Formats: sequence, C-alpha cells, structure tokens
Amino acid sequence: MNVESAPAPGKRLTSLDTYRGFVMFLMVAEVWHLSRVAHMLPESGFWNFLAHHQSHVPWTGCSLHDLIQPSFSFMVGVALPFSIASRLARGHTFAFMNLHALWRAFLLVILGVFLRSMGHSQTYFTFEDTLSQIGLGYWLLFMLGFRPVRDQWIALALILAGYWLAFALYPLPAPGFDTASVGAPPDWPHQLSGFAAHWNKNTNFASAFDQWLLNLFPREKPFVYNGGGYLTLSFIPTLGTMIMGLLAGGVLRSERTPMGKVRWLAIAGGASLLIGLIMHWLGICPIVKRIWTPSWTIFSGGWCFLILGGLYLIIDVWDFKRWTYPLVVIGMNSIAIYCMSWMLPGFILDSLRIHLGSDFFLMFGKPYETLVSGTCVILILWLILFWMHRRKLYLKI
Repeated sequence: MNVESAPAPGKRLTSLDTYRGFVMFLMVAEVWHLSRVAHMLPESGFWNFLAHHQSHVPWTGCSLHDLIQPSFSFMVGVALPFSIASRLARGHTFAFMNLHALWRAFLLVILGVFLRSMGHSQTYFTFEDTLSQIGLGYWLLFMLGFRPVRDQWIALALILAGYWLAFALYPLPAPGFDTASVGAPPDWPHQLSGFAAHWNKNTNFASAFDQWLLNLFPREKPFVYNGGGYLTLSFIPTLGTMIMGLLAGGVLRSERTPMGKVRWLAIAGGASLLIGLIMHWLGICPIVKRIWTPSWTIFSGGWCFLILGGLYLIIDVWDFKRWTYPLVVIGMNSIAIYCMSWMLPGFILDSLRIHLGSDFFLMFGKPYETLVSGTCVILILWLILFWMHRRKLYLKI
C-alpha cells in the first residue's frame, strides 16, 4: 500500500469519482443510525422510509443500502480499462501489471480480513467483506480486461449460469431439518419454498462450502453459519458485477458519441433490471443480495448502469459539476474512507463527548441525538479527506 499523487484531472471521469463518493458517503452515513430515529418516532413515515433504505433487507428484495457493495464492485470494473490504458501509456509491461494485479488482489483480501478482525481476540478469518470479495476476483477481472468484449460477455454468462446451477443442483435439507440450527428459525418469515428454497439462508451450496473452508483456519470457536447468511463464494457472482462494470468502462472509453454512451448505459440498465426481476418473479432465481444470487447480480448491475449513465450525462456531458466537489473529495480517496469508517467513528465520537459533553448532541431532542452526533463524525472525516485532497495524498492499493 502506498500514498500517491492523483492522476491529471483531465484523465479522470468526474462522474465516476462522484458516484464512488456518493456510495462511500452512504456507507459512512450509517453513523446517523436512522433506525434509532425511526424507532423514537414510530408514527413518522418519513423517518421509517429513510431507516429502511439505510438497512439491508432481511433476505429477498433491495434497499438503497443494498446497492452500496455492488456499486463499489461495479466501479472497480469501470475504472479498469482506464487504468490499463494509463499504465500502458506509461510503458508498463503486461508482466509487471500482472504482478501488480496479483499483489493488489492479495492486499484487498488481507485488508478485508484485518478490518473484520477488529474487536476479536484473534484473527477473524472471514471473506465476506467488500474488499475481500473484490480481491478474490480481481486478478480474473484484470485478465479479462485484456480480452475482447465478446469474451467478457461470455465470461459473465458462464459465471452466472454456473453459479446458478451449483445452487440449483445442491440438495435441499431433509424433511424435518432444524433450520434454527443454522440461524433461520421456523417462524422466520423470509424462508423460501419450492424451487427457490435452494437459495435459503445457510442451507445452500455455498454455506456448506464455508462450513468446510472457514474451519480450516484457527478460530475462536468452530464456524457453523454466518448470522447474516453471507458467503465466501459470493466473490464469484461479485466478479460478474465487476465484469458488468468492465463492460461499462469499455463503452465509456470507446469512440461512441457521448449520447451514444448514455444510451448504451440506459438500455443495458433497463434490460438488466427487467431480466433480474423476471428471474425473481418466475421463481427461477430469487433476488437476494446477502448471497449475491445471479438474479441479484443482474438486477443490481442494472441500477449501477443507470446511476453511472445518469451521472455521466449530467456531469461529463452537460458539464454540470460544481455540486460534485464534496463527493469527489470522498470518491478520490475511497480506500482511505473505507478504512476510516471502520476505525475512526468510535474514537471521534468518544472524543467529542469528552470535550463537548453528551448533552451537546441533545440540542434538538433525544430522537435526533444520533443525527447530530453522526453529522459531527461525518464532517470530521470529510475534513480529513479534504486535507488529504488539498495535498494530493491518495491512498492506493
């Protein structure tokens, strides 16, 4: 890991930095704890709506918060064609770039494990963190970056079809199986039935794989199941999300007209949303972010295409970009803010309580306490990033 100067501004897509900054802001904004505000104001539809979209859905479906990880993964793919072109222009050989890609993949996996180990008595070997998931598939993505677009589409189709088939062929639990033993009590309202049961929580193909893999590592206690249903093998369809980003990045680097690029992203986005929903409605494959089902890859990728296309149109085509600066400051240092969001909010909040007193956060009443404290934390984190941005200090892997 090193600290580098940013590339020349003209070589960057402001829309991509803005999108990345918006996604990282949504992640950091968890310090607002909107679910607590909604709990204190149960009759407010406004706060309940916001709380829903700052939480992951229990199983099937989608909220705004669920789009953070696919967006981050998607943008890794979008940036890759620009990165490869820039490195080739600087005279980097394929062998050098290949080694760098392997090193980057390793660091991403290790950094994810490190962040997930915070608060544990020993290294907590788990690989569902966003960074680990990206790292596990990054080298394959890099290799696809040198292949024709046709091969990228074929790889995407094979990944999603193969992952769907692995779940579909894995046997369902025997009748009478105690689902509570894997974190899904019988009265849990999100259990799927029929063919869709192949994608139920912790009784699927990839959860069985984790029960083998994760117990190969030293642990505080044997691994039985992940409480949220998250899976190591989700990196495979996550690679599919990154390939969708790679395809979008290729379009943005192409000789198409600016409006031609926008149309491509809009059509790809609309078609992906429709395909994902049809797969869900027909019972072929449910949309489940937590286990990154193929239908989720396609559905969430559709949103990513549309968001990127909209931002590209507004910012890079219409040149309406003054408003983007606060988000660009975050987006250009995405690894830094990702790490800070894990390590600093508690320290900042404790320090503010020491120096300002706990009553300071009650200035608008108890229901809004976390809004005030969270806003203070977000502002301090942004000022750190602003200081780094002004000095052209960017954390890169």
